[in-house]
Amino acid sequence: MKKIFTKHVQLVVFSIVALLLLGFFVLPQVTAKTYTADEASGQIDTSVATADPLDPSGTALLADTSTATAVSTATHLPTPEPLYGIYMTSWVASTPSLRNNLIKLVDETSINAIVIDIKDYSGKIAYLTDDPTINMYGAAESRIKGIEEIIADLHAKGVYVIGRVTVFQDPYLAKKFPDLAIKRVSDGGLWADKNGLHYLYPGNPDVWAYTAAIAKDAYAKGFDEINFDYVRFPSDGNIKDMAIPDSTLSKSEIVEEFFAYLDTELKDTGMKTSADLFGMTTTNTDDLGIGQVLEKALPYFDYVCPMVYPSHYPPNFNGWANPNANPHDLIEYVMSAAVVRAEAMKNDPAQPESVRSRVNKDQLRPWLQNFSLGTPPYTSAEIRAQLDGTYDAGLTSWLLWDAANKYNYTRGALVE
Repeated sequence: MKKIFTKHVQLVVFSIVALLLLGFFVLPQVTAKTYTADEASGQIDTSVATADPLDPSGTALLADTSTATAVSTATHLPTPEPLYGIYMTSWVASTPSLRNNLIKLVDETSINAIVIDIKDYSGKIAYLTDDPTINMYGAAESRIKGIEEIIADLHAKGVYVIGRVTVFQDPYLAKKFPDLAIKRVSDGGLWADKNGLHYLYPGNPDVWAYTAAIAKDAYAKGFDEINFDYVRFPSDGNIKDMAIPDSTLSKSEIVEEFFAYLDTELKDTGMKTSADLFGMTTTNTDDLGIGQVLEKALPYFDYVCPMVYPSHYPPNFNGWANPNANPHDLIEYVMSAAVVRAEAMKNDPAQPESVRSRVNKDQLRPWLQNFSLGTPPYTSAEIRAQLDGTYDAGLTSWLLWDAANKYNYTRGALVE
């Protein structure tokens, strides 16, 4: 009997030991997650994602951004005053020889800022990121390699680096995630402008969260300021066939809600923000049919950048048969109008103190024309005339736009 009892004890002990060994060596292998190569490197494997990863309530990504925010360890420069900037496409930024040509212009002139595309008209993001809120959409690509090093090199030269984000014009995301896009009233299909480009719906909270995530990630990489472009409804195409789900709100109210969201989401990061507006927002008080009103942008951004290209004004604007031929007078006129409106808002006792303390004329930083369109062709004389028009309007800072990044006459225009 004693022998049988001993055997039972031995069997129980053996079983316990076996179970412990099984749990230690085997179970972790059974329960461990198998990661794809993309997940292991911080990239989400979209091939195993659900067909529609977006939360129909429009709140899931808003919650995700707070946990996905990158912590910035990059060095940032203060905003120069005055600021003189030029625009650089991501393609130029990604090509050392082309990039260095523009940096040479910085070395030889008073230019102290460069605006680099982060997300352009295509909807693609110009560099890879490990932010899951961004990567779930699959828009990031390895166009600019070593973006942190490029920014650090520019900082070493004292160059303030602005990242440009094209927001609602986004054919890539619209096609891949049509629930985010502006639709047609007629048949529910994707709406397109006259060039066949699709737009994201400006009132969609998921689009807002995606935009904020891009901005936070860019700031963590070293960009000093984030510039938001195409923050509007489309301006051309069959506007009557464009569906607006939030029919109780005007276009300008929808756009202003987006501005307010960005301001709230980004204010604690330390980044500076700017928004590009149509040039005629400085002289028109309506929303131009696109949802942009100067007074509805000023309270939410550090800088507001009207695109006051003389070639884009209609014939007989302010009595000029050809506004393009009057670069100094046009810029002085339209930016003086903006100054008056900004100062009126600042001094309006009906405005909240939070608005009055932020709004001022020095927020105004116009985009000026550094390209030829129509007549006359733009040379250093016309570029210089715009700079002087800006100064004569009481402003100090400006940005030069040239989509081709050639800046053939810029050096001559900057010679005092």
